[in-house]
Amino acid sequence: MLTAYDEQYYSDTITHLAGVDEAGRGPLAGPVVAAAVILPRSCRIEGLRDSKKLTEQARERYFDQITERALTWSVGVVEPGIIDAVNILQASLLAMKEAVLALSHPFDLVLVDGLFPIPFGGRKISQEAVIKGDGLSAHIAAASVVAKVTRDRIMRDYHTQYPQYNFARNKGYPTLEHRRALVLHGPCPIHRRTFSGVSEPSDEA
Repeated sequence: MLTAYDEQYYSDTITHLAGVDEAGRGPLAGPVVAAAVILPRSCRIEGLRDSKKLTEQARERYFDQITERALTWSVGVVEPGIIDAVNILQASLLAMKEAVLALSHPFDLVLVDGLFPIPFGGRKISQEAVIKGDGLSAHIAAASVVAKVTRDRIMRDYHTQYPQYNFARNKGYPTLEHRRALVLHGPCPIHRRTFSGVSEPSDEA
C-alpha cells in the first residue's frame, strides 16, 4: 500500500504530512489545479492510487472518501491568463503554493509530486520533491485525485458556456475533436494562447 511509503517520513518531530499534486499541465484550455491533502497517519484508503490510473467514476468515489477522512484539504487554481504570462511550470508551482498555504491543519513536511520544490518565498516550509510521487505516496495520490476531480468539474461547468469544444468530454486536452473545434471556432476566453495548437481568435470567436 502507498501508506508504507509515507511511513518513512514520520518521526518524533514529523507527525503530520501534507501531499501535493496538480492536474491540468497538458490541456490547451482551462486552469491548472493543485490540491493539498493531510491524512491522519492511521488512514488507509483501500485501492487508492495515482488518479491517472483510475476511471472517472472511481476518482469521484475516492474524492468523497478522501475529503471525508482527511484532516484538511485545499485547492489552488491558476487561470489561463496567468499560465500564458508565467509558463505552465511556474503556474503549476503557484497553484501548489496556494493549495499548501490554504491548509487549515498544521503539518510538518510537504511531499510534492515531481522534480521541483515549491517556491514559498521567505516562508520556512519543509518539503520533499518525490519523482512519480502519485504512484508512491498515499498523500500525493490523494492530492492527485482531489486535483483531477476538481479540475474536471470546472471543465464540465465551462462546457455549458462553450459547448462547441465539448469540454465535458475532453476536459481541454488536445484531442482530435478539440483540435478540430479550434480550427472551426478559434479559441475561447479559457484557451491558453501560448500553447501550440491554439490559434489566434477568429472574428466569430
